[in-house]
Formats: sequence, C-alpha cells, structure tokens
Amino acid sequence: MALNFVPTVWASRLLTALSAALVYGQRAVANRDYEGEIRAAGNTVKIASVGDVSIGEYTKDEDIDDPEVLTDDAQTLSIDQQRYFNFYVDSIDRAQQNVNVLDEAMRRSAWALRDVADRFLADLMEQAVPNGNKIGSNTTPIVPTKDDAYEYLVDLGVKLDEANVPIEGRFVIVPAWFHGLLLKDERFIRTGAAGDRRLRNGEVGEAAGFSILKSNNVPAISGAKYKILAGHAMATAYVEQILDVQTYKPEKRFGDAVKGLHVYGAKVVRPSALACLVASKS
Repeated sequence: MALNFVPTVWASRLLTALSAALVYGQRAVANRDYEGEIRAAGNTVKIASVGDVSIGEYTKDEDIDDPEVLTDDAQTLSIDQQRYFNFYVDSIDRAQQNVNVLDEAMRRSAWALRDVADRFLADLMEQAVPNGNKIGSNTTPIVPTKDDAYEYLVDLGVKLDEANVPIEGRFVIVPAWFHGLLLKDERFIRTGAAGDRRLRNGEVGEAAGFSILKSNNVPAISGAKYKILAGHAMATAYVEQILDVQTYKPEKRFGDAVKGLHVYGAKVVRPSALACLVASKS
C-alpha cells in the first residue's frame, strides 16, 4: 500500500512542532526578524546597523559643525547549520501497529532536531556574552543557595540595566536545580510562581524582572558549572527553515521512508543585551 503523503503539509507540521519545543530559539529569547531572508543552506543575511549620532551644543548666531558621517556596521548571519532526518517504516510494522507510526516518527524527528538546534543556540549565546556582563567564572563559579539564588537574578538584571537593555521582555534560562532553589524562596513563590496563567515554552514563572525559563540545555562545564543566560530577544537573531521533505520507497525493502532537511543559523547582533551567571551546582 502506497503511503498517502503530501510533502508541503508535512513540512509545515514539522516546522511548527520544532518551533513549539524550542527554549533558546523561541521568539521570547531569539528574534526572528530576518527569517524571511533564508532561501537555502549556505545563504547569508546582511544585517545593517547605524552607529551612534553625536550631540553638539548650539550657540546662537554661530555655525554648527559639518554633518557627521555615520558608519554602517554590517553584520553577517550565515545559514551554516544543516541537519537531516531519514527514517524507514516497514510495511509489516505499520500493518501491525494500532497507532500512526509515521506520525509518531515525525514528532520524534522534530524533537531530535529541536534538541540539536537548542544546544547550538545556547552555546552561541553563551560564548558572545561580554566579560563585563558575567558574574562568576569558570575557575571561580558562584555557588548559589536557596537563600541567595533570587538575589543573583537581581544582579543579572543590574548588568542589563547598566547596558541600557529594555526592561520589558527580559528572560533568564535556568537549569532544573536552580529553579528548585527558587522554589524554596518565599519571594519567588509569592510573586514569581506561574500559577494558572498560560506560559511560553519552558517558562516556569517570573522573578526579578525576568521571565524564568527552564531547560536541560543550559551550557555546562565538567557537568557541574552551568552558564545561566539572561538577556533580551534583541540580542540574538535566529533563522530556520525546513528546506525539503521527501517520501520514498527503498528499492530492496517493503515499506516507506521519509527524509527531511532542516537548515538554520544564528548571530548575536547585540552582545551587550546578554548577561551570564556561572553557577556551580555544588
């Protein structure tokens, strides 16, 4: 029996599932302003920016200075990440199953792609944080407790304040054990716990001016030192596309196979809008 498959429909479903599962790649953490520019793997997106404008003092009846020539500091976002899935379902297995094997396989493919893209974004963002926006270091990490975990979030907020990062839309992404410390602090339970309101992917509440998101992909060193990232979506640009999805029948098998190509890229365009707490679990 031939597989009833519509490529454009499946491609759309896969991309939706991938976006819904992302933590670092969701719009609250990384902006998608340039996503419409992507066409194929290897493409690049030029992101133009204008330098600061100088302010002069005006004196009545005196000439002002010649006009300032603004610099155009273009940045390049490369679509340089290319990942694929390729799976096969035997006709016998499909006939003996009461569930939709293909549909489940597609969901698992989306989850696997999400995990790879999420870790890529987490590492990219962590490496771009300016030294002045870091609290703790790889050699001397902070060891938070239930009594001061909340206060370190406040300190991250101060770093962003000093960098003129907008207050509205700030996020911080924490590992599960750090979230556990927050849950033992009355300040978080009283004002930050999520309650019944609808949350974004991975969001577990609010505290110290941040939307708190939880992820198992928080960058870690030696399994114990975690890079807890805070910031604003303006810092990172992310683009992705499910470029191709195909169904085919392997020549020497009875069954159906599906393969798909996911291409994406990211660029930290405003590093100062990111801050990092290097924290040790113990």
